[in-house]
Amino acid sequence: MALAVWFLLCFLAAEQQQPASPPEPAQVEKETLVRLLEIRRVYVDKFGGGETAAQMRDMIISSLQAAKLFILTENPERADAFLRGSAEDLIFTDSYSSSESLSARAYAGTGTNPDRTASDRRSRGASVSVGEQESARIAERRHEATAAVRLVSKDGDVLWSTTQESLGAKFRGAAADVAEKITRQLVKDYEVAKKLAAR
Repeated sequence: MALAVWFLLCFLAAEQQQPASPPEPAQVEKETLVRLLEIRRVYVDKFGGGETAAQMRDMIISSLQAAKLFILTENPERADAFLRGSAEDLIFTDSYSSSESLSARAYAGTGTNPDRTASDRRSRGASVSVGEQESARIAERRHEATAAVRLVSKDGDVLWSTTQESLGAKFRGAAADVAEKITRQLVKDYEVAKKLAAR
C-alpha cells in the first residue's frame, strides 16, 4: 500500500513539473496579425544593404502611401510601428554565347605507274573544301531587386514580415516591382487580420 502511495505521489509531482504547453502556432499567428489592426502610424526606417537601399526605401514608402493602410510619418517618435529591413537592387550582365560550325571536304585522286621508265606516269588529283562558322554573343544588362522587411511594434515585437524579389515586371523596373509586391502582401495580410478579428 505504501508503495502505491509513493508511485502516486511521484506521478503527481512529475505532472506538476512539466511546463505548460506553448500556444498553438495558428493562435500566435492570429494574435500577431490582429495586432496589425492597431497600427495607425508607421515610420519606415533606413534600410540596410548597398547603395540602392535608400532608393528602394523611397519606392516602398511611395507604394505604401498609395495603399492608404497607415499614415506614414517621417517622425519616429510619433510612430506606432516601424518598417525595418534591408534592400538591394543589383545590376548585372547576362551573357549568352553560341557557336556553330559546319565543314565538308572531298578529295579525288588517281594513282601513278610504278614503273619509273614508263613514259606515262600520270597523276591526277582534286580537292574541294567547304566550311561555315557562325557565332553569336548577346550581353543583356539586367536588374535584380530583393527586399526583406518587417513591421515592428514600439515594444520590439515583429508583427509582420516578408521577403520579395524581382527581375522586373512588364511595365515596371525590378525595384518598383519589389515595392509593389511588399505592399500587395501587406494589404493581403491586413485583410486576413480583419477577417480574423471579426470572428
